[in-house]
Amino acid sequence: MNDIYLIRHTTPAIAKGICYGQTDLDVTESFEHEAGVIRHHLPAGIDLVYSSPLQRCARLARHLFPTQPVSLDDDLMEVFCGKWEMRHWDELPKDEIEPWMADFVNIRIPGGESYLDLQHRVGRCWSAITRAAIDRRVAVVAHGGVIRSILAGITDTPLINSFKVFNLHYGCVVRISGKEGALSYETLSNIAPPEREQHKPKSFY
Repeated sequence: MNDIYLIRHTTPAIAKGICYGQTDLDVTESFEHEAGVIRHHLPAGIDLVYSSPLQRCARLARHLFPTQPVSLDDDLMEVFCGKWEMRHWDELPKDEIEPWMADFVNIRIPGGESYLDLQHRVGRCWSAITRAAIDRRVAVVAHGGVIRSILAGITDTPLINSFKVFNLHYGCVVRISGKEGALSYETLSNIAPPEREQHKPKSFY
């Protein structure tokens, strides 16, 4: 299998502490710089590009690979946060957030998805991607939750542990390689931002 490059989108234009998943956010003014860092870690000759259709991914995919068609796939979108989309994490009702924090793998966000739901749909797209990579070099531009679910799958890491095991920052680049039927990964770029991301209430940190 040829290498597959997993790329997380650049910094989104959203205030820290706001819950977002499938909200179609724009990116910050640091986009050009972040994209330049990403490009430095990519090889020439990418044959096929997959991307989440959300603009923070699709824009990056088209910027990095201007001569390649980009296959937009809804299965590569971030987890759907349902009723919590664009609300502040610290203002979410305790009776909703506490059960989800206790088992976010299996419990769905009200009106949205669980992490397991995300992994199931990402798995459909990932199967197509790995088949395509048999004779082509592939890039995938997606979200933190999507990339973590892929890495958890190829390393047999329980989803509940994936956020601790795979600390992926905006603009990270991860290379997936296949040898003798087994997949492995290497992190090529993963620059920590000046300020830590917030994807749960402060009381749970």
